[in-house]
Amino acid sequence: MVFNSLEFLFFFLTVYAAYRLLPFRSQNLLLLAASYVFYGWWDIQLLYLILLTTSVDFSCALLIGRGQMTRSERLTPSLALIGAAFFAGTVNWQAVSWQSFSVDWPNLLPGNWTSWLLLGGTFIAVAIANLLYPRLVEAPVERRKKLLLLLSIITNLGILCIFKYFNFFAGSAEAVLNAAGFSLPALSLNLLLPIGISFYTFETMSYTIDVFKGRMQPTHQFSVFALFLAFFPRLVAGPIVRSIDLIPQFSQPRHLRFDQSMRGLYLIMFGLFKKVAIADGLAGSVNAIYNSSGAVSWLDVVVATLLFTFQIYCDFSGYSDIARGVSKFFGIELTVNFNLPYFSKSPSEFWRRWHISLSSWLRDYLYISLGGNRQGNLRTYQNLMLTMALGGLWHGAAWNYVIWGIYQGGLLCIYRLLNLQTTENPAERSQFKRGAGVSLTLLFFILTCYGWLLFRANSLAQITSFTQILVTDIGNLSLSMPKPTLPALFGLPLLIFYEFLEFQAQSAHFYYRYSALIRGVLYAIFTLLITMGTSNAPAQFIYFQF
Repeated sequence: MVFNSLEFLFFFLTVYAAYRLLPFRSQNLLLLAASYVFYGWWDIQLLYLILLTTSVDFSCALLIGRGQMTRSERLTPSLALIGAAFFAGTVNWQAVSWQSFSVDWPNLLPGNWTSWLLLGGTFIAVAIANLLYPRLVEAPVERRKKLLLLLSIITNLGILCIFKYFNFFAGSAEAVLNAAGFSLPALSLNLLLPIGISFYTFETMSYTIDVFKGRMQPTHQFSVFALFLAFFPRLVAGPIVRSIDLIPQFSQPRHLRFDQSMRGLYLIMFGLFKKVAIADGLAGSVNAIYNSSGAVSWLDVVVATLLFTFQIYCDFSGYSDIARGVSKFFGIELTVNFNLPYFSKSPSEFWRRWHISLSSWLRDYLYISLGGNRQGNLRTYQNLMLTMALGGLWHGAAWNYVIWGIYQGGLLCIYRLLNLQTTENPAERSQFKRGAGVSLTLLFFILTCYGWLLFRANSLAQITSFTQILVTDIGNLSLSMPKPTLPALFGLPLLIFYEFLEFQAQSAHFYYRYSALIRGVLYAIFTLLITMGTSNAPAQFIYFQF
């Protein structure tokens, strides 16, 4: 179920209609149930992992922050996890026909013992945890806190590494050993990458870390914490929301306002315009070059990379806009994740504007923990490189993402070394108007585009090949890739002009200053291009794979 589908439209309208009729606590339960339906739509087995993470971190945070749990606080996550193991991991849902509302009862439960292994293992693990509870409560405070934080981090990173990175590291080690003359059998796990796992793993880790550091008190309501982690608008591709920002919103009644809903509707429309009209309209042209096995020209690489630069921005920021817009209808405010990133003049400014929730997470929980810039220049550069390399690896289990992260870290170090960092202030905005800022922005935009080549490339060999073409094939202006679709050709210049006006006004609500007639024309154009964009070949949101 994706945002740009009729399934999601029906799902959203149904949930919203019920939401308006229910009291506060029932609203939370409705949103939690809807979020699990939304997530289980891809694969119901994925619900077990998110409930495992939810149960472990809810319990760890309570024991870290308060030192003890009531019987109901222990019982709720225990039963939730056992229930998830049964319904999401054991029941054979292929025996259920949703079209005819019939059930093949003899095949509903598996007949072999291996299918019951997850349920049995979960039951044993829950029983052991509850038996160890009295000893944990009696342990020295600092020792207990560190042990539980370690348990939370190991659980989360362990799940992430097994499902996302095991095959990558095993394959890389195998290649190195084979190159050294050792013959080893292939070692890989046939596991489905859980969609959105990188996003909710970082969110739940920040929660337990914040509780450990005393930045917030743990919630004693399992449903509230579960909703924080599973809230469906931002579950699959962010933004990465901090618990300190979102849990308080779920812990108190929301007052739905007309202006908030209208702003949400505009964000949904704007996000669909970016995704359906532009991103999907550019995808075919980009794929024609990056998925090509034949020869491509210098101009092919340049144009395809430029188009991908806008494709990934429209695709990802479009998702974030829709997520924020849908959330506003429920009275929930999500953090802004993009702020005109291609107007940046330096890498530090770019990461204050691009995927803001991830870059701020890496800064607060990784870069600063490594020492930040407090231990001299050399250590600062090391911390920057390590942070960005791990940030690249967060995006995917492939070497091109690691190289992209190292490239971004290198840019941060070089700009810092040359003292070319910028800050957002009125003087810089006037500098942009004088022309110096334009040159800095153009230079960094070119560097950003090459970074997206590293990001989009299908292999290390393609990175080498395309880089060589860029250097040695200058002047070859033959263009073999197909043109983008009409919605993208019309929509992209409109988006650039729109964001230029927003940059000049330094306000995301700049369009309010125009008359109702002008705004109405703008909305009509967006709607027309979205409608035209429905003829584009539908493409999955790019960040779903991360």
